[in-house]
Amino acid sequence: MALSDYILTFGQHMLQQHGERVHKIALDAGLTCPNRDGVKGMGGCTFCNNASFSPNGRTPPSLSEQIRSGKHAIGKRTRARRFLAYFQAYTNTYADVTALAALYEEALSEPDMAGLSIGTRPDCVPEAVLDLLVSYQRRVLVVWLELGLQSAFDETLKRVNRGHGLKEYEKTVIAARECGIPVCTHLIIGLPGETERHYHASLDTVLALGTDGLKIHPLHVVKNTVLAAEWRRGEYQPLEMADYIRIAADLIERTPPHIVYHRITGTASKDILLAPSWCSQKWNILNGIELELKRRGHRQGEFAKLSHTQEKIPYAA
Repeated sequence: MALSDYILTFGQHMLQQHGERVHKIALDAGLTCPNRDGVKGMGGCTFCNNASFSPNGRTPPSLSEQIRSGKHAIGKRTRARRFLAYFQAYTNTYADVTALAALYEEALSEPDMAGLSIGTRPDCVPEAVLDLLVSYQRRVLVVWLELGLQSAFDETLKRVNRGHGLKEYEKTVIAARECGIPVCTHLIIGLPGETERHYHASLDTVLALGTDGLKIHPLHVVKNTVLAAEWRRGEYQPLEMADYIRIAADLIERTPPHIVYHRITGTASKDILLAPSWCSQKWNILNGIELELKRRGHRQGEFAKLSHTQEKIPYAA
């Protein structure tokens, strides 16, 4: 059996929706963040070194070069012929809507692009951006809005210098889904001061408000961050791999089966990762979660509690 036999993976969802493999190509559009440029704060989140998820650093090649490179890398391991432009690094709705439209159109103009996945903060999605995303849906393109909530607890968000609270997420997720835009919510497991009670409560909150996809991953300590200094002083202790696997399986069991898991772990490259070392071992973690669900004899949704706010919204063809 495979992981997709136990959870609704993004790859499986794309296959079901489009009859073929559709892969995300991670892009860096050279944008910034209001939590770095002084609008909301300076220095960013305490855990954030954008090199941990940016494919090309902070002097990115052109979008066409990044897409060409991404297609080549994906082609080595899959037979995908269609792709989503995944605007990943920093805050990809944090610019004038005309400038954003130019970036999105540039990516969509490349061959074999099926649509967009836009990573952003929940406090940076004005109505004009939602209108722009709806316009792409009208062109029968795939559109996902990925909102980095991380935790539903304002105390935690303040502690990691997130620069927004739950109320901004609530406003944006409701507005996006009312427009028919699917939302993928990001949650981090292992944030300072949080326990399993927090992880379960954050999931419950997100499900109650309504979401269409989830990304979960363990918090890892990377170089040149405030969290790295806290870790060195013994003020932060990362999760053990076995604990993360168990917690991830618990959350998956409690997630309704129609919600798409875009990611169930996250890694950082060894040149910037400080701790925990297992966060460089993507396949060990994925295999561990699969084996844990197999051992339990459970699948996604085993213990889910559905409510009217969790209704599935239609996806673009």
